[in-house]
Amino acid sequence: MRVGVLTGGGDCPGLNAVIRAIVRKGERVHGDEIVGFLDAWDGVMNRRTTPLTVESMRGTLPRGGTVLGTRRGSPFDHDDGVDRVRAAMSDMGLDGLIVIGGNGSLSVAEILHREHGIAIIGVPKTIDNDIVGTDLTFGFTTAVQIATDAIDRLHTTAESHDRVMVVEVMGRHSGWIATHAGIAGGATVVLIPERPFDIEEVCQRLVRRHSRGRFASIVVVAEGAVPAAGTLDVAERGTDDFGHIRLGGIGNLVADEIGRRTGFETRPVLLGHVQRGGTPTAFDRVLSTRFGVAAIDMAHDGCWGSMAALVGADIVSVPLEVAAGRTRPVDLNLVGDVAEIFFA
Repeated sequence: MRVGVLTGGGDCPGLNAVIRAIVRKGERVHGDEIVGFLDAWDGVMNRRTTPLTVESMRGTLPRGGTVLGTRRGSPFDHDDGVDRVRAAMSDMGLDGLIVIGGNGSLSVAEILHREHGIAIIGVPKTIDNDIVGTDLTFGFTTAVQIATDAIDRLHTTAESHDRVMVVEVMGRHSGWIATHAGIAGGATVVLIPERPFDIEEVCQRLVRRHSRGRFASIVVVAEGAVPAAGTLDVAERGTDDFGHIRLGGIGNLVADEIGRRTGFETRPVLLGHVQRGGTPTAFDRVLSTRFGVAAIDMAHDGCWGSMAALVGADIVSVPLEVAAGRTRPVDLNLVGDVAEIFFA
């Protein structure tokens, strides 16, 4: 077979491990030719490619980012985008595409397959861990480890100065990173998009902790966290070129309010894109490798319109329609039954 590969959306630790696994299994076992498209769908529409071979992928397993480059956007952003994708695949003799991406990329892939008959296999990718149909996405454990390491370091400086540190982590629609890093890092409070927060309750919790002689606290807040209606005014947020609400800044707002309402010295810390960068954890390297091997096998099995997914301990094939247009929220039982025992 001749199979194309692209990476779409935000970068994520483990992308190169997926590509490497696709190439290794495809070339050495199936005798395939793997073609890499540069800069996501732009590369397909404009036929910007690079050959992917076992030799070219050597040394990429521990590397963060993606050797193919990545961008947001899709063929649907152009009047002739779908036709250009179909023509490129036909002219290049491709049997199908493997799309490694998050919610947006997989939704695009599902529509291209269902409505336009394009042969596509998906691989779920996001540090947010919010794709429906898979128990985990690669990149998540790396992001959690980075956030936890930062929280560990912030504990010592917070304790030295009797400060409250408000740590903003990624999580547009879901609080998986905030919840796991908060538990692992021994946070006092965790604020997530799934549960609108009351800033006064947060402050009362910190005051109670302070009254017990604990003068340093860590508050972890997901970038998509929102206050409960009527509890805190938030400035209206604009949208980016793709219609997504611009996030970031909730950590600063929460820190300002805590300081004003409690009188405690409070500092915001925005981790930002450092959570996406650097080498993937061992777990993510293994998961990425398993996803890549499964994706090329699925292509040979004719499982077009599906994605590789981790269910329990197994990598299985799941229809793309399961994931398309949906977001997997944090299990609130994890927050209520486990996390909140240790918060405050």
